[in-house]
Amino acid sequence: MLEIYNTLTRTKEPFKPLVPGEVHMYVCGPTVYNYIHIGNARSAIAFDTVRRYLEDQGYKVTYVSNFTDVDDKIINAAKETGEAPLELAQRFIDAYMADTAALNIEPASAHPRASQMIPEIVAFVADLIKKGYAYEADGDVYYRARKFKHYGELSNKNVDELELGASQHVDAAETARKEDPIDFALWKNAKPGEISWPSPWGQGRPGWHIECSVMSTTLLGDTLDIHGGGQDLEFPHHENEIAQSEAETGKRFVNVWMHNGFVTVGEDDEKMSKSLGNFVMVHDLLKTVDPQVLRLLMVGTQYRRPIRYSQAGLDEAKRVLERLQTAHDNLTYRLKDAQAGDDPAIDAALDDLQARFVAAMDDDFNVQNGLAVVYELMKQMNTYAAAETVFAGGIQALLAKQARWLAIFGVVLKAADQLLDADIESLIAQRNAARAAKDFALSDQIRDELASKHIILEDTAQGTRWHRDDE
Repeated sequence: MLEIYNTLTRTKEPFKPLVPGEVHMYVCGPTVYNYIHIGNARSAIAFDTVRRYLEDQGYKVTYVSNFTDVDDKIINAAKETGEAPLELAQRFIDAYMADTAALNIEPASAHPRASQMIPEIVAFVADLIKKGYAYEADGDVYYRARKFKHYGELSNKNVDELELGASQHVDAAETARKEDPIDFALWKNAKPGEISWPSPWGQGRPGWHIECSVMSTTLLGDTLDIHGGGQDLEFPHHENEIAQSEAETGKRFVNVWMHNGFVTVGEDDEKMSKSLGNFVMVHDLLKTVDPQVLRLLMVGTQYRRPIRYSQAGLDEAKRVLERLQTAHDNLTYRLKDAQAGDDPAIDAALDDLQARFVAAMDDDFNVQNGLAVVYELMKQMNTYAAAETVFAGGIQALLAKQARWLAIFGVVLKAADQLLDADIESLIAQRNAARAAKDFALSDQIRDELASKHIILEDTAQGTRWHRDDE
């Protein structure tokens, strides 16, 4: 049975969705004021892998991930570029979708945006005021954090020991407007010239935390099966989401909280972040790195553990990807001389590997152990490819298992060329012989056969050269 580590309870728990066979899952998305760095990509890849495994196991997953498109960072970036804030946000949403598509991250079932849910946010905030959990102060609306008796439980913080500025703001004027320093903003009064919307408290815009409460409960219901995000979101963002949502609905907000570890750089394992200036943009990295290599590097560490980003790590991921591809291609090549029928020995081996793979992934998505089984499968494929006698059914079973497991990790191998290098050279030699014998029909036939398999020939004075048309 699948067990997931729940940040709230700090234990692994058997996963039991509210509706059998269905999973409602929400993952905090980016604030779209710039391209994403690989720390952002790590979170997206981690939860994409979780989603893929759940779907592989037969669950119907409704996966929602938001875009924060109204924020101080967006407003400030738009001032620098001369764009309207929502135009700048759209530009980076488009970039995000392109970068994540390259990394084979499946689009969410829905990608809501803060700017598109203003009426729902206003109504949510108004209800919190009505229930006594929030109050208006000079056009701002704040949440009474101490009124929510479970405040601080997710992040294991004592409410009396919280530092000034729990909402990540330390502006003296704002603090003066609050009833309590740990109260956090639900709605912000608009400054002159800022993007804003009408509300009962005047022109303004939503605070950061409220949008996720509104989007998730609107699209997935009052209680979510899984809520995910980076470890840096535990406090204050997710803590505030719980307080807002449970005060509004009177129900448990999330059954399982999942938080992914950071990407680190350097020997000191410093967290990668834009604020520290040590980040690598995915948009730039993909210009020189195969996205499948980056995906394999990011997916190879269990989601709660940190990943050290390095060139050595990329190089190793590239080597592993090449080995997986070679095993696939060599085994595919043996189909040409395989005997008909299945191979009971292969079927039995795959049953054993499948049980071990599921056991690994059911243990809080332990991808390291899961990939160890994938690599053992690769050895089986290599051994079978070198066997004197092989069966088509055995080959297809091995290839299908490899494709299924790699799909969970978001890794897609290139379609095997039916011709390996040695085969290509052999066909070129046959073509050269045909040309020498003036059998131009056969020569053209061989050229066309190679072209159909994306092999391009170049006849030169030094002989015939060839290359694959995707190189």
